[in-house]
Amino acid sequence: MAEAAQSSRVTVPCVAHDDIGFPSGSQDEKEVLLQWLDYLRRAVLRNLDGLDDTQARWTPNGRLIPLLGVVRHLTCVEWRWIDGGFSGVEVSRSEEEFRPEPHVTVDVAVRAHRERANATDAMIRSLPLTQPSEPDSWAEGKDLRWVVLHLINETARHAGHADAARELLDGKTGE
Repeated sequence: MAEAAQSSRVTVPCVAHDDIGFPSGSQDEKEVLLQWLDYLRRAVLRNLDGLDDTQARWTPNGRLIPLLGVVRHLTCVEWRWIDGGFSGVEVSRSEEEFRPEPHVTVDVAVRAHRERANATDAMIRSLPLTQPSEPDSWAEGKDLRWVVLHLINETARHAGHADAARELLDGKTGE
């Protein structure tokens, strides 16, 4: 990736080192689920550390989703399933979220992802895990536990994707 334009590189606070906070566990099921979701979010964000915006948009031979697209997509996933499923917000899915617009920088994407994570966590903490989503919503009546497990699954899959993209970009590996 030596040919990439050298714009300002970003340090992603709290995920720049290898200790991304392996879940410690809890007697509270909801808190354990949130610990795992947060751990995986940080595993994704760690892959942006030290990258400039051009590098964060890189894909090997135009394949895979760029790291910036992974973060943007996961932000949208949480919005769709949580706000769309439990707040009555009309949501949609677009392929553009995988290839963010030029104004979406690493800083902008990380900030949006963290804000969304905080909103998601607050909603999850405010409802019982057995709370059904709205039947006509994005979540089609599934309960909160199912939705949280889906978010963990989706984030884990994309964390692996982000690890692979980063290793192909510059050889940096995660855990």
